[in-house]
Amino acid sequence: MGYHVLKTHGSPAVFLPRTLSPALEPPYAQRHWRQGKQDLDFLYIALGLVGLYFGAEWLVAGAVATARRLGISPLIASIVIVGFGTSLPELLVSVRAALTGSPGIALGNVVGSNIANILLIVGAAAVIFPISGWDRNVRRDAAVMTGSSVLLLFLVQYEIIGRVAGLVLLALLALFLFRTYRFAVASDTTPELPEDGASPVWKMTLQIAAGLLALIAGAELLIRGATELATHFGISDAVVGLTVVALGTSLPELATAIVAAVKRHSDVAIGNVTGSCIFNILCILGATGAIAPLPVPEGFATFDVPVMLAATVFFTAMLFFAPKFHRATGAAMLVAYGGYIWALV
Repeated sequence: MGYHVLKTHGSPAVFLPRTLSPALEPPYAQRHWRQGKQDLDFLYIALGLVGLYFGAEWLVAGAVATARRLGISPLIASIVIVGFGTSLPELLVSVRAALTGSPGIALGNVVGSNIANILLIVGAAAVIFPISGWDRNVRRDAAVMTGSSVLLLFLVQYEIIGRVAGLVLLALLALFLFRTYRFAVASDTTPELPEDGASPVWKMTLQIAAGLLALIAGAELLIRGATELATHFGISDAVVGLTVVALGTSLPELATAIVAAVKRHSDVAIGNVTGSCIFNILCILGATGAIAPLPVPEGFATFDVPVMLAATVFFTAMLFFAPKFHRATGAAMLVAYGGYIWALV
């Protein structure tokens, strides 16, 4: 290992290992060190996304099995456990980002995920196979989704989304869940839960514990990699949250939509998107704001949230007035998403 020799007038020489002082390395060595650091950041992001995906899968599986064992109503379990469980990756990422001083990632994760849900996921599904024949009851959820988006546009006009705003969003989430429950009871529809067989107690406990650990570790790795990557490229954490983090946490929904489209069940994507967008605003942003008030980064009030609202209004209008999402419509949505990402970077 080589050494750098530092010596000032009248002072003894100081020897520094080269590996501990990258700024003093020759140019080629500096480039090598920076490239290695960048690769490590991408590895953190990849491992974080893997941890979030499997953590949510294990936690939901264990929670559903526990609900069955305890005799909890499948309707309650499907609304609360599955609904919250599938939103846990985004929730933990946003909370962790807010607590570590990266509000741009926290808010960008919510706004960017909603934009990706509508323009990217629905657009990709429609290009593969036109979407039609969706459940007309989804219009109710689409109206709630649009109202939530309008409320978010109002909130980001202020400098901080504080605890009061977070609690209001959580209260609206509770009303939405109660309305969903009442509607399901009135229409005598009970969503199906995944079969768990006769899972022993130790297996359910292990799934829940492993899921929680994987979610926490995944959120930590993803935030570390994303913030370091933003620093490396000299971009804001808000841009990283709107792009890398939002797209990464939306990958499971994208995969589900693509598989459903290949199987000619593209309408499945409609229900997933509306539910996910509602949970992103009311649950994730509400819980994050209640735990750690979120400063609103520049640009959200004038560009990002208006883009999200425009996409939401377009999506809702299609559900109310259009018979189907044609391939041309899906292609236009993908182009719009690409244009939005281009405008960011």
